[in-house]
Amino acid sequence: MLKIKTPKSGKARREIEKRAPKLVESGKKTLILQGTKTSNVLNAVLTEIYHLKKDSAVRYTRKNENIRPFESGGETSLEFFSLKTDCSIFVFGSHSKKRPDNLVIGRTYDHHIYDLVEVGVENFKSMESFTYDKKLSPKVGSKPFIAFIGEGFESVDELKHLKEVLLDLLRGEVVENLNLAGLDHAYICTAVSSNRVFFTHCAMRLKKSGTIVPRMELVEVGPSMDLVVRRHRLPNDSVRKEAMKTAKEQPKKKVKNVSQDVIQGKVGKIYVPDQQVGSVALPYKAKGLKRERREAKMKHETNDRAPKKQKENSE
Repeated sequence: MLKIKTPKSGKARREIEKRAPKLVESGKKTLILQGTKTSNVLNAVLTEIYHLKKDSAVRYTRKNENIRPFESGGETSLEFFSLKTDCSIFVFGSHSKKRPDNLVIGRTYDHHIYDLVEVGVENFKSMESFTYDKKLSPKVGSKPFIAFIGEGFESVDELKHLKEVLLDLLRGEVVENLNLAGLDHAYICTAVSSNRVFFTHCAMRLKKSGTIVPRMELVEVGPSMDLVVRRHRLPNDSVRKEAMKTAKEQPKKKVKNVSQDVIQGKVGKIYVPDQQVGSVALPYKAKGLKRERREAKMKHETNDRAPKKQKENSE
């Protein structure tokens, strides 16, 4: 029997609860790592993905020999790193003769492999190859627009799966309200064929249009690349069902003495107890008498302070 270690302090217990699966997900961290062999193109791709997600990403630059995501037994090291860094999305790069410039994007559930998508990188252009006004550079942590263009994202299973994974990878923190002034960049994915997607990153420039709504222009800032889908693995039905659980909408707690009216809006009732005037203790002396005595006393003091007339001596 394996010994189960329980947290002995409140801080350790809270850290374990943070890493546990949640019904309402927060922002996901991304783990970026590489295999035994990589190319210059692949190293540049991993570096720029890390820069795009710098606020919520962990980058490992050492070579990992035991990671083979699509093979049984080759997921142990990957799941260990996911548990260690508390990352639920990973990007793994490797290079071989059979699969050059190979990129595996996957998600984990409870720090176990959930699904995988393997793509090949072609026609890569880095950020440095684009010339643009540096004032348009996207800010770190800002929310992006994500556009998927093409019918393949709705009809082809491989592209539908790739769309789900890219959405989780690029969307960042989940928020309810959004400031439109903070939207400064967009990711555009175009389905060129049934297994090829053109990915590009653009900055957004607002210009005058003569109306209240400004005219928007896209300026390509990089990186851009072609993603060729090679392999993909969907999750098991039982794991999918467990991971897709949503929180039930709890009924709002009824507030006492508060009602909602169509015309008046929110109406509240206030309880005011009966005022028993007959039992109220009244002072023995009225305030008016005290005031008269105080005024008389002050008048008497002023008279005492007045200087007396000296008698004249007669000779």
